[in-house]
Amino acid sequence: MISSNIKFLRECLKLTQEELAEKLEVSRQTVAKWENGTTLPDVMKCIKLAEMLNTTVEAFVTFDLDAKKLDALQQDGKYVFGIVKLGERGQMVIPKYAREIFSLTAGSRMIVLGDSHKGIALVKI
Repeated sequence: MISSNIKFLRECLKLTQEELAEKLEVSRQTVAKWENGTTLPDVMKCIKLAEMLNTTVEAFVTFDLDAKKLDALQQDGKYVFGIVKLGERGQMVIPKYAREIFSLTAGSRMIVLGDSHKGIALVKI
């Protein structure tokens, strides 16, 4: 479970194994071994990974992508709702859980914010 979490979250951050390894002060091979399940990171590296991902160690190590428990990464009002696919005309469906938490309904208006390094954010008006 933790091996798939490392890979999934590394990819969400758009980091290569080498870039993640550099931030954690380990070798690329170490990250590769974590991701393929050959070895596991020690507690200190798990703490550092959780901090980088703005989550808790418990959520990071128990998060089950296969069971789609993306809300397990929630901490202090921050969530990972899942993956959405952009349609041909730029449309996407916001996951139901996100719509419920933020009281979004048909016709809700949002501001689209962007940062070329951090991504896109939606803010309800």
